[in-house]
Formats: sequence, C-alpha cells, structure tokens
Amino acid sequence: MSANAPVRPTLPVDILARKGGKSLVCLTAYTTPVARLVDPHCDVVLVGDSVGMVLHGLPSTLGVTMEMMILHGQAVMRGNAQAMAVIDMPFGSYEESPQQAFRNASRLMAETGAPAVKLEGGVHMHDTIAFLTARGVPVMAHIGLTPQSVNTLGGYKVVGRDADAARVMADAEAVQAAGAFSVVLEKTPEGLSSRITQTLTIPTIGIGAGVHCDGQILVIDDMLGLFTDFRPKFVKRYANLGETASEAIADYAAEVRARSFPGPEHSFADVLPAKGTNK
Repeated sequence: MSANAPVRPTLPVDILARKGGKSLVCLTAYTTPVARLVDPHCDVVLVGDSVGMVLHGLPSTLGVTMEMMILHGQAVMRGNAQAMAVIDMPFGSYEESPQQAFRNASRLMAETGAPAVKLEGGVHMHDTIAFLTARGVPVMAHIGLTPQSVNTLGGYKVVGRDADAARVMADAEAVQAAGAFSVVLEKTPEGLSSRITQTLTIPTIGIGAGVHCDGQILVIDDMLGLFTDFRPKFVKRYANLGETASEAIADYAAEVRARSFPGPEHSFADVLPAKGTNK
C-alpha cells in the first residue's frame, strides 16, 4: 500500500479478529476536534451516552436522547478516519422490543454513518441483540455495571462479586450467543473479568475490570483530567488539563482587567504598511 493510499476504517470484523491478540485501545469522543486527536491512536472510538454528563451537565445518562447521540455521532464521524466508531443507544431507545431497537439502531447508523452500536444488558437483551445482528446491525454489548440501570443497581458499585459472579458470566455468554462482536465489562472484579475473557471467543473491553481484558476504554475527559472534582478508582489521569485550563483562564481574565491584553502584537494599525514590509 502506498503512503498516500486512503486509510481503511476499522470494522466490527476487524475488532472480532483481535480476540486474544494485541490489546484494543478505546476512548470516548463527542466532538470533531477530539475525534481527530484520538483517531490515529485508537482502534475504537465510542460516542458514549456519557456525553450527557460530560458535555451537557446531566446528573446521569438517563436524560440522553436519540437526537443528542445522532448530533454527536455525526460530529465524531467527521473527525474519524481509521478507528471504528460505535454509538451508544440511549436509555429508552431499545428496551421496549427488538423492533424498537432495530428502528433506532438503524436510524443511528443511517444518520451518522457509524458501523456499529452499543447497548447495555445481558441475558434479558439476548433476543434484541440477536434480532439486530440478524438484520445487519453490529452490536457491542455492555454488561457488569450498566449506568442506564443505576437506579435498580443501587448506585455505581462493583458488579460481579460473590453470588453475582455467575449472573455476570451468564450475561457474557448470552450476548456472545446472540451475536455481539465484543462486550464491555464495566466495574467487575479482575478475577471474574479474566475468567470471562478466557471463556468468550469475542473480545472483552474493560473499564474498571482489570488488565486481563482484550482491550481497555476510558472516558477521555476523565483520563485527560478535565474534571478536577471527579476521579473514579479505575481512572488513570494522563494529564491535568482541567488545572491547566483554569490557570490559563485566570491569566486571561487578569490581563483583560489590567488592559495588558490585547497588546500591540494582537491589534491592527490604522494605516496599512508600505509595500514590501511585513509591519
């Protein structure tokens, strides 16, 4: 392939083929500029319903709408070249029936151009996932802690300890049997995640699920440190951009109040410079 040949976008079949191989790198993105930043480094870019909390200030993901996911999905696709984009199906868009799920999943794919969707749930979503995959909708599943079910789970707690381990394993096997091409394991004990990864033939992508998964995902705003007051245990901060931005904004405000900005180098002269000069 020549250096100028177009990059082929990653597809669900490519992710499936990575099972047990080189670890999958996944991050969220919600805007075109961020998609352009993460695209060269990631295998999967998730347009997560976490956008409701991260960008819209919602208290949970439950208020996220189809229109929001389409808008941010379109933005990410404009910045994507090689990573596979996956779009979350928002709460209320797929739980009613497989037919409802297909209508909304096909709309997400048609209006954004994304090649796959993600939905939450295990055993109880088997029929829905099977219905979608049989009709050409690639599905990334999501089990363990499922944020859209936070009210019934009793909070954002670890899922899969003790008696719950068998249930989470059953969820994992159910989504694989239904045809999901990969599964996110969120906030599950490391030993359980390892057993699930060894049992399944589809890739597992962990978030707070330990190092033994086939890949890892984080919310990009968390790993960049854009939030100064929020730091889950499973998040490693690779930068502290929130502090840097706060300091920069404070410096700007101080200079504006002191009338030191804008300076001459940021202003335009009344008289045009003579020809042949750069002044």
